[in-house]
Amino acid sequence: MKKQISLLIAILTFCGTSYAQGQQEAMRFSLQESIDYALQHRASLQATRNEERSAKARVGEIRAMGLPQIDATLDAGDNFVQQQSFLPAEFFNDPDDPNSPQPGTFVPVTFTPAYTSNATITASQLLFDGSYLIGLKAAKTYTELSRKTTAQSEIEVAEQVSKAYYGVLVSGEQIELLEQNITRLDTLLFQTRIMFENGVAEKLDVDRLRVQLNNLKVEQQKTERLLQLSENLLKFQMGLPQKQPVLLTDKLAEVDVDMSQLHPQNFNYSNRIEYSLLETQQNLAELDLRNINSGYLPKLYLNARYGYNAASNEFKEITTTSNYLEYGFVGAQLRVPIFDGLRKHYQVQQGKIRLENTKLGFETLRQSIDLELEQASTELTNALDVLKAQQENLALAEDIARVAKIKFQEGVGTNLEVVTAETDLRQAQTNYYAAMYDALIAKVNLEKATGTLLTK
Repeated sequence: MKKQISLLIAILTFCGTSYAQGQQEAMRFSLQESIDYALQHRASLQATRNEERSAKARVGEIRAMGLPQIDATLDAGDNFVQQQSFLPAEFFNDPDDPNSPQPGTFVPVTFTPAYTSNATITASQLLFDGSYLIGLKAAKTYTELSRKTTAQSEIEVAEQVSKAYYGVLVSGEQIELLEQNITRLDTLLFQTRIMFENGVAEKLDVDRLRVQLNNLKVEQQKTERLLQLSENLLKFQMGLPQKQPVLLTDKLAEVDVDMSQLHPQNFNYSNRIEYSLLETQQNLAELDLRNINSGYLPKLYLNARYGYNAASNEFKEITTTSNYLEYGFVGAQLRVPIFDGLRKHYQVQQGKIRLENTKLGFETLRQSIDLELEQASTELTNALDVLKAQQENLALAEDIARVAKIKFQEGVGTNLEVVTAETDLRQAQTNYYAAMYDALIAKVNLEKATGTLLTK
């Protein structure tokens, strides 16, 4: 018997251990930790950072154009149809030979050997090219643009994670409140049933409370599903696997709204990444215009060439080093543009227009930012006002429901008053949490508008 009990305990222990190992431990995240995790693991951000690294490699590619370019070639071939050239017959005419070519005619002569071979090393060095120098500056500026694009993507990810995080918090609070409502209404239903059995209440009173309780349970199930959906959205925004459980450590009561951000005065537009991006685009447009103008400047190269060649009617003879002829060359090449059909002239005109449009974009962006700041400030102000009103309504609805319950239990109130008060309370709770979510979203929008959502 003891052996059987020991075996049973061992089996239960093994099963419990296996079950525990199969359950993933929930990862705990505050809002800031959620944002930090997303910045490291979000796949779209990793792709953006890859583009940034590619831009840095582009700088090295352009820099390599100004370094010495060295190539080596080795070729050997069989001139299976040897090319011939024509020479005047006077070179071969022999007055004493009646069969010699006659003057006025041409004689085909083979100059190309049957086999040729050539080994060459060539080198060139760019000495001066205005386009190259400007290209280096443009490549570095493009790298800066890529870095700022990455920063813009990080801000967007922080915005998405923040809104999803607050959505989970609000849904979680709603579920806790619904559980309290169900417990309270279930107790009231139990008491009303006893009152009915004692002839103090009617069956209609019991049925009304049952309907109210059923509605609450359905609402609880819906909210639980919405909470799961909100958690899945948060995991997606963070780059977490959907099967990974999470536990949020922040509380709604701890969320602080910086009221000093409302209607900011003397706002610094450079705080916005969009403005900084436009500044970099302007630098690129200026460099592009300078690059086009540099096309009017000459280009200077240093070239060198060294090698050996060989020729013979026997292939084995071109493989011996004694049969190779040495040659070498070193010199400079100057390319001076003279006339290109006014192509660069029209390119300069296009470049000036692009630069002018970029400058005009600053005014449009400033106006857009001003409008966005006012909208975000107004939305947050309105949301906070609504939240305050809904909070007062919720407190009143809770008090009314409490009084209606006491009156009904003491026999001076009706069951209909209780049901109506419970319905109004649930509506007040729904309105309160909707207002709270709107206020949190407005807070995130204002932080993004002021450029303080993600600071490093």
